[in-house]
Amino acid sequence: MKTTPFTKYHIELGAKMVPFAGYNMPVEYFGINDEHVTVREKVGVFDVSHMGEVWVKGPKALDYIQYVTSNDAAALSDGKVQYSCFPNGKGGIVDDLLVYRVNAETYLLVINAANIDKDWSWLCENAPKFGLTPGKELYNASDEIAQLAVQGPLALKAMQKLTSTPIEDMEYYTFKKLDFAGVKDVILSTTGYTGAGGCEIYCANADADKIWKAVFEAGAEFGIRPIGLGARDTLRLEMGFCLYGNDINDTTSPIEAGLGWITKFVDHKNFIDKDLLLKHKAEGTGRKLVGFEMIDRGIPRQHYEIADAAGNVMGEVTSGTMSPMMKIGIGMGYVKTEFSKVGTEIFIVVRGKLLKAKVVKLPIYKK
Repeated sequence: MKTTPFTKYHIELGAKMVPFAGYNMPVEYFGINDEHVTVREKVGVFDVSHMGEVWVKGPKALDYIQYVTSNDAAALSDGKVQYSCFPNGKGGIVDDLLVYRVNAETYLLVINAANIDKDWSWLCENAPKFGLTPGKELYNASDEIAQLAVQGPLALKAMQKLTSTPIEDMEYYTFKKLDFAGVKDVILSTTGYTGAGGCEIYCANADADKIWKAVFEAGAEFGIRPIGLGARDTLRLEMGFCLYGNDINDTTSPIEAGLGWITKFVDHKNFIDKDLLLKHKAEGTGRKLVGFEMIDRGIPRQHYEIADAAGNVMGEVTSGTMSPMMKIGIGMGYVKTEFSKVGTEIFIVVRGKLLKAKVVKLPIYKK
C-alpha cells in the first residue's frame, strides 16, 4: 500500500487510517461531523496527495486536450482551471478531471487517485494521434507531487500569511505559481471540492514537510485542524459534486449525469463521443442524476433502491448520508427522467420500507 509524504503526521495525530485507491489514508481524526463543521465554519486541511497529475506540453497540447476531454479548453487563459471529463468512446466517462492552463503549450491535468493507471493508459492510447510521446510531452508526475487542500471560509486568510503574492481575492477556478512558506514554484489554486472556499497547494514531495508545518502554524489562530476523507465525502455531497465510482463511471453519460455544462458542442472542437453525446442531448436520456432530501426520517445509502409511490423501482442511490449541517438524510441518485424535476416526490427503499424524499436543486445545502 502506498503512503503520501504526510502519512506520518496522520498516524502521529491518531487518525483512523483506511486503504483508499491503493493508499493508506486518514478517514477521520476527531469525528466526521465535527470535521465537517470545522471546514464549513473555519478551516481544515485534507491530504490529497493521492490525486494524480499529468503534464501535457508542446505545440499540439491544446489540440490533444480538446480531443480527449469534453469541455472547451480553448476557452482557458493562463492561470485558469476548468472542470471536464474524459469521454470513453462508448458514451460513458473514463474519469472527471481538472485542466490547468499554465501557458499555450503547457497544461496540467489533475485526475482521480483510483483512476491514475486507467487514465494514463487512456491518455497514452490517444497520444500518437497528436504526436505526443508518453514520458516526454505527456508526463505522469503523480508520484512526484504532494498536495494539500486547505478548505473553509478562513483558509485564504490563513494562507496569505505564507506568501507575499495576493491570494485572498483569487477567483474561483484560478491558480498562481508562487513562493509559499519559503518554497519556490508552489502551485496554489482555488477549485475546491467542499463548497466552503479555500485553496489547493501543490509542491514537490521534498518540500512536503516544510509546507505541512507552515500551513498548520499559519492556521493556528484560525482554528485550523486536519480533516479526513470521511468529511470530504459529506462536504462534497452537500454541494452535489459528483464522485467518480459512485455518481459517474464508465457506464454513465455526462448528459444524464447533469454534466452537460462541461460538454461543449462547439464547431472548433472535435472530441471523443461528440456525435453520440450530441444525440443524448438532442433526444434526451431515460434517466437523470438528481439530488434529493429525505422527508421521512432515514439515512439513504449507496445502492438503496429509488421507487415511485407505488413501489415501482426506477433507480438507485449513488451517494447518501446524514447531512451534518442540515440534520436530515440527503443523497444523489439516478431516476427516470419524468421524476427528475425539482420538487418531485420519490421514495427511498430502506429495509423494505418506502421512505418519502423530494428532488431538490443543487447544491443540496444552501448556505
